[in-house]
Amino acid sequence: MTPASLDLWALFLHFLTLSLLAIGGAITTAPEMHRYLVGQQHWLTDTQFTSSIALAQAAPGPNLLFVAVLGWNVAGLAGAFAAMAGIMLPSTTLVLAATRWARKNRDSLGVRAFTAGMAPLTLGLLISTGWLLAEPYLSTPDHLPTTLLLIATTLVLTLRTKISLVWMVLAGGLLGALGWV
Repeated sequence: MTPASLDLWALFLHFLTLSLLAIGGAITTAPEMHRYLVGQQHWLTDTQFTSSIALAQAAPGPNLLFVAVLGWNVAGLAGAFAAMAGIMLPSTTLVLAATRWARKNRDSLGVRAFTAGMAPLTLGLLISTGWLLAEPYLSTPDHLPTTLLLIATTLVLTLRTKISLVWMVLAGGLLGALGWV
């Protein structure tokens, strides 16, 4: 195998592993993706990583697009394919099997307990992802006040209104494009 194909294989295998840990969606594994792609392999910079996720989240389509953008930034089209195949293969197979089983057994105490137990885990993973994405802006004095204001406003609007999160993401993207955040 060539070094490039070894990198693609490593990228595929890492995302394959993360797929099985992606409780609450692939975005919950972003801290581990960051550790691997930026910290360990040095394939991306902090800015490239954060920009990849921001670009994919602002684009219409599935939430999973950020994985393809990360793979693209690592190794072009082959990298996008390796990352997407890795993240989708095991989780899709597992979800199909588990959904069929859970549907047949939805009234059992085990299925109800599992569902209730996953909520705090998913919330914790989403909070760590949010922290990872906000941290570069929180550590920059010029961005700190507006970033804190944006986080607080989003939290209040999420808890107190029924405004769709899509509109909040769009507003955050607009504020970022205008250079306010």
